[in-house]
Amino acid sequence: MSGPRTIRWALLIVAIAALGYFGWQRFQGEDHQAQPETQKRAPARAAVPVRTAMVEKADFPVYLTGLGTVQGFNTVVVRTRVDGQINRIAFQEGQFVKEGDTLVEIDPRPFQAALDQAKAKKAQDEANLANASLDLQRFTKLGEFATRQQTDTQRSTVAQLTAQIQADMAIIENAQTQLDYATVKAPISGIVGLRQVDVGNIVNAATQTGIVTIAQIEPIAVIFTAPEDQLPDIKAALAAGSPKTIALSTDGKRVLSTGTLSLINNQVDTSSGTVRLKAVFDNKDHALWPGQSVSTRLLITTLKDATVVPDDAVQHGPNGLYAYTVSKENKAEFRKIRATRSIDGRSVVDEGLAPGEQVITAGQFKVQPGTLVTTAVASSDQAQAKVTGE
Repeated sequence: MSGPRTIRWALLIVAIAALGYFGWQRFQGEDHQAQPETQKRAPARAAVPVRTAMVEKADFPVYLTGLGTVQGFNTVVVRTRVDGQINRIAFQEGQFVKEGDTLVEIDPRPFQAALDQAKAKKAQDEANLANASLDLQRFTKLGEFATRQQTDTQRSTVAQLTAQIQADMAIIENAQTQLDYATVKAPISGIVGLRQVDVGNIVNAATQTGIVTIAQIEPIAVIFTAPEDQLPDIKAALAAGSPKTIALSTDGKRVLSTGTLSLINNQVDTSSGTVRLKAVFDNKDHALWPGQSVSTRLLITTLKDATVVPDDAVQHGPNGLYAYTVSKENKAEFRKIRATRSIDGRSVVDEGLAPGEQVITAGQFKVQPGTLVTTAVASSDQAQAKVTGE
């Protein structure tokens, strides 16, 4: 029985081998038939997605940037001009006061007494003058019955009393001034700071410590510096008018106020090679505060009809600056460019690009000259916000 069993196993193996061979032959045939169709359906090389922007022709403002410090247009340390005790403080720290507002009241009684005394002395001298004038009239009417000496003496007495009354008027005016000084008033309009004295304190005119400091903030000034090699451009801009000056937050992202350049300092700081500039701002909204640090932009000129592109389009290479443009066939083209100025996310290109062309602003790292690209125009909400102060 072992012989027939061996024959059956051999036939089974041969049958399995035959079925495997025919199956393999059929699969190979189908694969050869499907391969040309697959090759026909194979897509061409995919286009590289990029973002583009238009090369524009526009007026380009040229700003000189720097750092500055806000200063009160005028700063006054309020001091007393008379000695006395403080009866009342009429302001709140940090309050905006107007010129002439009462700040402090000093005990006025001694000054009122001196004024009353001066007025009484004047009244006394006026009475004496009236009596002396009557005597002079009598001596004059007596004629030859009065000696010339009596008449001249009486005339001198009248002149003396007249001069005394004038002196009394001066004393009264001085006493009135001292009484007025007992009420300390704001010499300028501005913001008051921290007070240095309290009610009940004795203040002296000779004391250097003031009562309070007032800083004028409408208008207000910003002091900033510029390199000395920029002096010719700054002087030319100042000679042409009042150059616009923008004060921004220290990070340069938020405009605080817009003013004008008022003066250039009369000398250059030789240690730093810079010159100090002063700009004035109306500051009606009190956006600027004394002592505040700000970034500044001084408009020195405006380039007319300049070729302008987004900063993202300008690339740095080993041989200088370059950019990629998109041709009509949607292929990337390499352009060597020369950019001179840049601000607020825009650059001025003097060579290499022309207005109306499309430049690639994103996706350049995947692009080579001749690469097929698919473009998307940069939207306004994705563009960098311009900070011009206008």
